[in-house]
Amino acid sequence: MATEKFNLFAFKDKMKILHLSWMAFFITFFVWFNFAPMLMAVKESLGLTTDQIKTLLILNVALTIPARVIIGMLTDKYGPKIVYSALLIFCSIPCFMFALADDFIQAAIARFLLGFIGAGFVIGIRMVSEWFPHNELGTAEGIYGGWGNFGSAAAAFTLPSIALLFGGDDGWRYAIGITGIISFLFGFIYYFNVTNTPKGSTYFRPKNSSAMEVTSVGDFYLLLLMKIPMYAALSLLTWKLSPYGVNLLSHLITYFIYSGLFVLYLFEVYKVWNVNKHIFREKVPEIHRYSFKQVAVLDILYFTNFGSELAVVSMLPLFFSDIFSLDPVLAGLVAGAYAFMNLMSRPAGGFISDRFGRKSTLLILTAGLAVGYFLMGQVDSGWPLWLAVVTAMGCSFFVQSGEGAVFAVVPLIKRRLTGQIAGMTGAYGNVGAVTFLTVLSFVDYKSFFLIISATALVGFITLFFMEEPRGQIAEIKEDGTVELINVSHKG
Repeated sequence: MATEKFNLFAFKDKMKILHLSWMAFFITFFVWFNFAPMLMAVKESLGLTTDQIKTLLILNVALTIPARVIIGMLTDKYGPKIVYSALLIFCSIPCFMFALADDFIQAAIARFLLGFIGAGFVIGIRMVSEWFPHNELGTAEGIYGGWGNFGSAAAAFTLPSIALLFGGDDGWRYAIGITGIISFLFGFIYYFNVTNTPKGSTYFRPKNSSAMEVTSVGDFYLLLLMKIPMYAALSLLTWKLSPYGVNLLSHLITYFIYSGLFVLYLFEVYKVWNVNKHIFREKVPEIHRYSFKQVAVLDILYFTNFGSELAVVSMLPLFFSDIFSLDPVLAGLVAGAYAFMNLMSRPAGGFISDRFGRKSTLLILTAGLAVGYFLMGQVDSGWPLWLAVVTAMGCSFFVQSGEGAVFAVVPLIKRRLTGQIAGMTGAYGNVGAVTFLTVLSFVDYKSFFLIISATALVGFITLFFMEEPRGQIAEIKEDGTVELINVSHKG
């Protein structure tokens, strides 16, 4: 663990790793969200219908749910250095495919494959956890998440201007192609400038990378239960693409995908059993145990906060436009205040968590999130616009600070499983987004915000079952000796 002072303006040792990692995450989101700002230009250029555009937006997030789990496993096994570099380099290919697409099918395949780059976030969580001590970890992870997450806003601010600079019907192609070039080049920059751990530190790998390890029989069943919502979300996305939704998939293909997801879940059950069957025969020694209940609680919290953020960011311009009769450009700028909060809020959540405790911080922020969305549900045309914007920004603070506080806990549960835990928690954020956006398609704005508020209350209650990370976690070195890693000041 690097011990030098935390200096945000330094660019060496652990601070260099932090800065390069948030830049890598920033680029993944810059590429992943390069479609929305170009939406109308793509629609006109390729002659697409509104339903086809909606389909591309769905496809853009479809692959991210399983991708975050897969990338988490690969990160734990091979290390964040090679996995982040490979992701940035290889995901430039579907980015170029989309920039060169001539019809809907080509664009659809490219957007589906690009969902994989949305998993990049998970990799940096493990990288940062290797370089920062427990008392700085929340702050470092918050900076990584908050500054990296701003890549989506940067895409919205810059890509339309780049497209205009090139001009003509193909301006959007150049703008999107440039994001692919940036991703490709930064993959090499990252690879040649980082290491998985500080010099002399051990990179702990899971005993088996095919499924997550658990350390009790109860946790085995809880893990299988917590896998189900991810498959449910993928089934929901399939339903949206079926004849009952935007009619991209036929009935036959829809039922084939449903069957495939069911078989895949059974296969995952088999894998989890294979990795963990020994716990049914003998108890895991106390020193090597961890509580999967901690992971389940963080999943539920991230479902609510990041899930609601992704959903709200996509609907807020329309919300302000409809409620206050604003023109689309002004509505977009007003709604942008919600996303802009990421730069400060997520690091703040991590910082507060480092200073005042993980659990108490999460309780306060989750309660604030519930109140924030309740107030958003009260906004109507009778409100002054400034008050509605302030309410949205206040709500946004609790949402994004909560995200920072969640990932201040993730690396403190079990070091060698950090990638897998981050992958599952991150995937739950996408499950939340799919769920909330589906809810929005059936209810009005008020009900939408109140449902998120109620979900936050559920998260608040589950937090009472989470234990504050204390003392040390044990990991076994390759030579068989045990290393104890501090996760708090107190035992």
